[in-house]
Amino acid sequence: MSMTRITACCVLALLFGAGLTLLISSAGLLSMLTQAVIYAVFALGVGMLLKQNGLVSFGHALYFGGAGYGMGIMLQLQWIPAEWAVLLVLLVIAVAAFLIGLVIVRVPGIAFGMLTLAIGQMAYLLAARARGMTGGADGMGIAWPSSLFGFSLNTLLQPVVLFMIAWTTMVLVTYVLLWIMQTRFGAITEAVRDNEERARFIGIRTTLPRATVYAISAVVSAIAGVMSSLNSGFISPESLHWSVSAITLLMVIVGGYKKPIGPIVGAMVYFLVNDVLGDYATHSMAIFGAALIAVIVFSPDGITGAVTRLFQRPKSGGAKC
Repeated sequence: MSMTRITACCVLALLFGAGLTLLISSAGLLSMLTQAVIYAVFALGVGMLLKQNGLVSFGHALYFGGAGYGMGIMLQLQWIPAEWAVLLVLLVIAVAAFLIGLVIVRVPGIAFGMLTLAIGQMAYLLAARARGMTGGADGMGIAWPSSLFGFSLNTLLQPVVLFMIAWTTMVLVTYVLLWIMQTRFGAITEAVRDNEERARFIGIRTTLPRATVYAISAVVSAIAGVMSSLNSGFISPESLHWSVSAITLLMVIVGGYKKPIGPIVGAMVYFLVNDVLGDYATHSMAIFGAALIAVIVFSPDGITGAVTRLFQRPKSGGAKC
């Protein structure tokens, strides 16, 4: 897909989000959709790592929750304005993730997943026990200032405005990721993912591209963490737990990581099951688990892959696309 078509699709997506705010009058439903969109951004980060590196992470909650704790501590210390604190937190996470990536992307397969799990759980235990700094298991409130980026905090926290902030961020992040995939760097990372040994043979240094993809995916997850901290005004060690990473990974698998919007679809489906069916079914997670099994068995490339095949048109001569 050309960048012109991608740009047009993103503009349409922004208009669709604005249309939703006109159609939905319920503040509770908008708040639920805002949370779903935030997790969709988180899932985009996990999906980026899986699509471009072919690696499964069980520890990306480290960057999601770490961004929230970073904002909480920076705003508590009041060293710099909140706007600069957001940029500083994202920059620190980018550098830290790149350095971590330089080490762990050398490890293949399940060992990589176990390393991410171990690193994430270390951060979880540290946050739970560092009571003086993080509030321990009780968590900590995030003291956002009365204005942010020139707008009143009361205005930003209105359900309609907060939803549009999250939706616009999701669309822009998707656009940037698609642009990255269209560049030479995207082609190199795909070549390394498909056959690392052959990529090395033709002169590609494989560690740096893989570590860069890991850092990009971490920053996307951290953006979701910053938005979540603004949405809730609170952060706890549970945001760093491996189960948060696992649920987000399930969203990616259900939606389909091979398609750009797959993680977004997976996040929406998860929250639909959890919040809508949860009112009528005691075991909403069991329903989502059954959906996951069905997707893995009948459509390994997720819901988006199944929909793509459904609407595929045969070429002239009867061959399938």
